[in-house]
Amino acid sequence: MKSAAAAAVQHPIRVLIVDDEPLFREMVETLLDVEEGVEVVGRAQHGEQGVKLAQELDPDVIVMDISMPVMDGLAATREIREQDPDALVLILSGGTSVTDVDKARVAGAAGYMSKDHIAAELVAEIRNLGAK
Repeated sequence: MKSAAAAAVQHPIRVLIVDDEPLFREMVETLLDVEEGVEVVGRAQHGEQGVKLAQELDPDVIVMDISMPVMDGLAATREIREQDPDALVLILSGGTSVTDVDKARVAGAAGYMSKDHIAAELVAEIRNLGAK
């Protein structure tokens, strides 16, 4: 029987990035591409697209912007979690409003992170969520 650590090495953490800013999506993907054991499996430019890709791709972790056109990250998170209660969504926001953190929790997000800290903390948080 293989250990969980051995299984994690063989199966990278599959990540879906959902953000309306193309440069931000590209930056997150570039940040994750250099990480061993993490694989970006899809990109979406709004929540509605993110919900569809989450169903199709079944990622381990979904990195979701809170504020987007068409469908915001909170609505998308609620819909994803209704379809898959085990889905792990990490909400990203430009701020750290307590209200936004609370809204993210109520929507079913597994975590919340300010975009200001993304370079220093994103990979660690994805690995933490992916290990669950």
